[in-house]
Amino acid sequence: MSQNQRGEEGGHDSLGAVNPIWPKRGVTEMLSDVVQDVSHAVCRNIYGSQVLHELLSAPWLHALLKIYERLLQFERSTPTPVLPYASGLSLEVILTTLQNVHGPSAEARELYSLLSSPHIQALLSSHDSVAQSDYGPVLAPLPDEMPEGEEAMRIVCLVKNNQPLGATIRRDEDTGEIYIARVIHGGLADRSRLLHPGDLLVEVNGNPVVGLEPEQIIQILINSQGTILFKVIPEKAQSNSGQKSVYMRALVDYSPLQDSSIPCPDAGMAFSRGELLEVVDQSDAHWWQARKLPCSTSCAGLIPSAGMLKSKQREQWWCQPLQVHTCIRPLKLIYIPEKDQIQSDEKRTATVSEEFFCSLPPEKADSDISDGIYLAGFRQSFRLWRRTSYRKRRQSCTSCAPNTSAYSTPYEEVALYQRPPQEDHRLIVLLGATRVGVNELRKRLIKLNPSTFQGPVPHTTRPIRAGEETGREYHFVTKELFEYMVCNHRFVEYGEYKGHLYGTSTDAIDEVLKRGRMCILDVEPHSIQPLRTGKLKPYVIFIKAPSLDRLRQTRRNARIITNCSVNRAFTEDDFVELEESSRLMEAKYKQFFDEVLVNDDLQHACVQLCSILQRAQDEPQWIPVSWSRAEE
Repeated sequence: MSQNQRGEEGGHDSLGAVNPIWPKRGVTEMLSDVVQDVSHAVCRNIYGSQVLHELLSAPWLHALLKIYERLLQFERSTPTPVLPYASGLSLEVILTTLQNVHGPSAEARELYSLLSSPHIQALLSSHDSVAQSDYGPVLAPLPDEMPEGEEAMRIVCLVKNNQPLGATIRRDEDTGEIYIARVIHGGLADRSRLLHPGDLLVEVNGNPVVGLEPEQIIQILINSQGTILFKVIPEKAQSNSGQKSVYMRALVDYSPLQDSSIPCPDAGMAFSRGELLEVVDQSDAHWWQARKLPCSTSCAGLIPSAGMLKSKQREQWWCQPLQVHTCIRPLKLIYIPEKDQIQSDEKRTATVSEEFFCSLPPEKADSDISDGIYLAGFRQSFRLWRRTSYRKRRQSCTSCAPNTSAYSTPYEEVALYQRPPQEDHRLIVLLGATRVGVNELRKRLIKLNPSTFQGPVPHTTRPIRAGEETGREYHFVTKELFEYMVCNHRFVEYGEYKGHLYGTSTDAIDEVLKRGRMCILDVEPHSIQPLRTGKLKPYVIFIKAPSLDRLRQTRRNARIITNCSVNRAFTEDDFVELEESSRLMEAKYKQFFDEVLVNDDLQHACVQLCSILQRAQDEPQWIPVSWSRAEE
């Protein structure tokens, strides 16, 4: 075969149909001719020729074509080694030449040092393997007739590094055999795809494991350095079906170190309420494999399944000592003088509730209208019924058990949700401990942009007064209608103050949302659960109290109204109580929080709150999957 024929065949095999004249002249030579022709077109001012000339003259194009020519040359004439035994030649030079030289020169000593280096020896050995095409051992053919009961043996070699192997073992009590119990998702064993649950473990680093305890095998693995060699008999029925990740929010706390039933505490993963989990394996009915979000490691950890965790919680609840029911706690009544009762609802000053902590000018605090829009839900009577009714509320027996709802679902499946522009805004829920500043933040936010933010107009059975309008200060309704709405669960919160009923209805919330505004709601923590629906999709922001030192600095000049009339300054006990109640509220309800905002400085907190609200409406957020299914 001629040289031209070989070049055509090589070019065709590697790059498809190639012009047979290219190997004769070379691609770069042809490109030079094309550039000259295009330059003539540029001189004649032909349209587009300038762009083409610049492209063909580009240095990177010339470099690529030179590389292509070089590849064609190597394809036509494959490079061959000068010697197929370079490593042997180097040893011969070292042993017979350099070592026998008396008074070697500096160059000879340097050559001796280089050829003696383990890295150079390994490189030359690899060179000889490639030169002799000795790429691996040639395995003997399998016998034609294999015994029916013969089991195939698999040899698995894993390189040990700083991370765990990512597999657990179990011992068959009847036979004493050791099996791979589970392979942790994302671990070293999982990434190798060579170890599977159910594989019979025969040897570890040449040590037979039959009759050994799992702890002894683990000790062998701990003492092993570098590579670890396993001999296993594969499980015949192996499931290769990949599972789709499921994202869940934890509604309970879990610690594997305090769980005596976990198969391997070291492989367990602790989590707290409110944390997001990516469940990557649910094949085991009792123990799932999951990672925390955002992921800090590729290796998953063991967590109890939903059924396993519910049974554990039931056992823990029934084993607890008998506790006094809060539903039969004696009711403490607060006496308010008749004169103070008459004046309290009409008086609106800078400190209209316990939640105000800054001294505002009286005329500002008295203003209920901003840019022609009335700010509803800030009357003192409405604020006071919530405080008094909350203290006097009688809880049911089911509420005596902490985290009762978690018994039905310790995990809540979630998915990322992006609000479509045509949908109503998500409901914004603010909550926090008394006197932390929730009400003042809410009021400042609505005053800042009343055309965007608005609160729901409360309902009341109190008679309408001069200058008031129904639907502005309150929705004035009869007691019969109010009780009818209560029976139909149309109130988020409701209570009684001075013989009149007050409440915030879901109808009032819907009315704000249908106007295209963000509804800013301030509720007590126990009222979050009824709001968690696919229709409202509440975004819950917890207003957290700062440290005691910051409380003393920021609330130094603040005032408190107690018993609806007594105006006094904050005391040290108030600061301690505020920090403690804020901590307890966060610990109990943090699984419902989408964001936590520390009210360190009122102005700064208001700016942060605006930024949070913008993200809540415009950026993807995790919501329960049930909210999306409810819409479908």
